[in-house]
Amino acid sequence: MYGIIHVLAQALIPAAVGKAIDAGIIAGDQRALLLWGGAVVVLGVIQAAAGILRDRAALTTRLGAAYRTAQHITRQAARLGAALPKRVAKGEIVNAGVADIGRLGEALAETARGSGAVVAIAVVAAILLDTSWQLGLLVLLGVPLMVGAVSLLIRPLHRRQQRLREQQAELTGRAVDIVSGLRVLRGVGGEEVFAHRYRADSQRVRAAGVAVARVEALFEAAKVLLPGLLTTAVVWLGAHYVATGRMGAGQLVAFYGYAVYLADPLRRLTAAAGRITQGHVAARRITAFLALRPEFATGAADPVGYEGPGSLARPAPYERPGSLARPVPYEGHAPFAEPAVYEGPAPFADPAAYEGHAPFARPVPYESPAPLADPASGLTVAPGRFTAVACASPADAAVLAARLGRYTDSAATLGDTPLGDLPPDEVRRRILVADNDDHLFAGPLREELRGQGDDTELERAIDAACARDIVEALPDGLDDLVAESGRNFSGGQRQRLRLVRALMADPEVLILVEPTSAVDAHTEARIARGVSALRAGRTTLVFTTSPVVLDRADHVVYVDAAKAVAQGSHGELLTDVRYRTVVAREEAA
Repeated sequence: MYGIIHVLAQALIPAAVGKAIDAGIIAGDQRALLLWGGAVVVLGVIQAAAGILRDRAALTTRLGAAYRTAQHITRQAARLGAALPKRVAKGEIVNAGVADIGRLGEALAETARGSGAVVAIAVVAAILLDTSWQLGLLVLLGVPLMVGAVSLLIRPLHRRQQRLREQQAELTGRAVDIVSGLRVLRGVGGEEVFAHRYRADSQRVRAAGVAVARVEALFEAAKVLLPGLLTTAVVWLGAHYVATGRMGAGQLVAFYGYAVYLADPLRRLTAAAGRITQGHVAARRITAFLALRPEFATGAADPVGYEGPGSLARPAPYERPGSLARPVPYEGHAPFAEPAVYEGPAPFADPAAYEGHAPFARPVPYESPAPLADPASGLTVAPGRFTAVACASPADAAVLAARLGRYTDSAATLGDTPLGDLPPDEVRRRILVADNDDHLFAGPLREELRGQGDDTELERAIDAACARDIVEALPDGLDDLVAESGRNFSGGQRQRLRLVRALMADPEVLILVEPTSAVDAHTEARIARGVSALRAGRTTLVFTTSPVVLDRADHVVYVDAAKAVAQGSHGELLTDVRYRTVVAREEAA
């Protein structure tokens, strides 16, 4: 609305100036001169005020669209969860959250100027038709021809921008991979190989950019040339009419003003077409991302918090696992002959054996703890115990962790309830899967690790994960800042810090995938003791082939070809040649 008012006021100014010349100056009528001069001033004020309001509304639209789309993208990324890196490249997310939302906002903001340009052209054409049908017809025929000529460039521009957009996303993804794995690349001497690949990809992106620039150059030239030709034709024909006495001097000034003025709305119209084209490309990429669905079915018990990309409902507040009012009941028999809750000796027979704080107090057991089971593999995790699973293949560990954490559809159950019948939010609160692909986020280390816990709990978790030396080595301790993805820590340090964060989450069931693969044997033994003590009375499942951790577990299950084929204590399973081979391979490594 403000855009239309702005261009209407601007379009009427040349007519008022022409009237002031013909009716005031040439006719010698001072009153008419003051009247039309005042009209010019009023129209100028209206134009300025409407222009300010239009630009303000356009900015609000642009920023609102960009930030609201960013909210949708963030919510969709959280909704996809672990499926996100499998379905979308990292560079795609970065481009969607940075470049595409900006282009989409600019396209929506440009609609105000584009619609105003259409109205301005229509009003000027009507005035010209009323004054001279020949000039009006010239404008009415010239504008569509000009727009049609420009539109011929839009389709190839759209295709090349789409291709450039895809290649930019791939290049950004490769850059993210190189930066995140720079230490590893340096360690194996792969810097030159990846640098060569990046240069080759960069040249392809440059070539695609040059192809887009060629079309954009023609587009920009057409935006200047075609309106200029139309303006020249209108001025020449108007001057001819004045020379023949068919028009007055004031009308010529008005026509010249319209000719000059028409260049601006015509440029705005063609610019709006280009911005809308870019916005259309960005919108297609964003909607394709928002249309992705999680790998598993949410089921009838899904919460109502998220209702698809059109919803921005506030998610339910996070509650610590201990606050669940109704844990899943278990009505079956214990899967093992041993009691479900560990009743053996205290985790540390000698308190001095633990080098951290005083031994941890045994946490209060959860009400009605339930076993976690995967019928497909035959794996059952007894509640309240420290269970270790040794897999002959690392791929089996990843598959079982995904099933038990409900990151993929399966027949896994918690107690007598299939995980597929539980809302995803409840599964996430009660079951936490922590692996070595988890990220450390930038910010204060204390806030990154503590979560919903307090400093006392954090200190205990740090000692349990044998991460005290990491904290003490930092200049500001826990108040020190973590770089993006934890790049200021080594691989072993990041692994221990991720373990601290997982312990602080204090879930009912904690599933750890190779939590000690990047530390030495001495540190590994201390971590095994600390985690088993801190998690006493809680269900803890560790996928590992480390004999140190396996020996500390209450119960060990051996998995071969995704099937549980043996179970017992670490010492008992050493009589199985298959199990002994896997453990011996770990010791040799």
